[in-house]
Amino acid sequence: MSFAMEFVAQLEPALFRQSDRKRAIGAEAYMKDIAPFIGVATPERRATVKKVAKALKVPTSEELGAAARKLWKLEEREYQYCATDLIQIHWKMADKNFLADHVENLIISKPWWDTVDSLGSVAVSPLTDKYGCEKLIEKWNKSRNMWLNRAAIQHQRGRKYETDVELVLQYCDDHSDSKEFFIVKAIGWALRDISKVNPRAVRDFLKSHPDLGRVAVREAERGLGRL
Repeated sequence: MSFAMEFVAQLEPALFRQSDRKRAIGAEAYMKDIAPFIGVATPERRATVKKVAKALKVPTSEELGAAARKLWKLEEREYQYCATDLIQIHWKMADKNFLADHVENLIISKPWWDTVDSLGSVAVSPLTDKYGCEKLIEKWNKSRNMWLNRAAIQHQRGRKYETDVELVLQYCDDHSDSKEFFIVKAIGWALRDISKVNPRAVRDFLKSHPDLGRVAVREAERGLGRL
């Protein structure tokens, strides 16, 4: 049995033993009914993924990607969250092609802010820090898919003083005329992060982009307001 099949076979019954219909209904409403939920709280879900992962061998990069894709195909939203939990546990096993071979497909499949941002945190940011992947992120930035755009804009979140400020601001500039909420919000978060390490760059960006979406401006000013 493959790693993916074994992982899912052990995970499914463990999750459903913890199902809570009331919690599921609340999650479905909060997430605008984008998918059904089992109704498992985040701490319990993560503990379950960790327990199952610990009982199995450490996967190769390809096995990790295959397991994430298999989980992504399952209906309930928690399975996509479990995929990101699993990647977070084993991300160091991912090779330089993991983002292109697997994560890109995950970003554009069943996309919403929850999975796109989670993949950003557990895979995109750490793996671009480790491998660079500059050409791939540039491709995402130029894509017609807004979720890949969002992932590109936010690909250095959490880097603090290691952030390539010039590059991130260029990506923000590339999409500064967007009216799409999820893009504008991504720009705001990127600017808020940069404000912590280079507030002058953020102030200059705001001055040079007077028509920037209000949501982005508000997020940027929140960062500057803490200084």
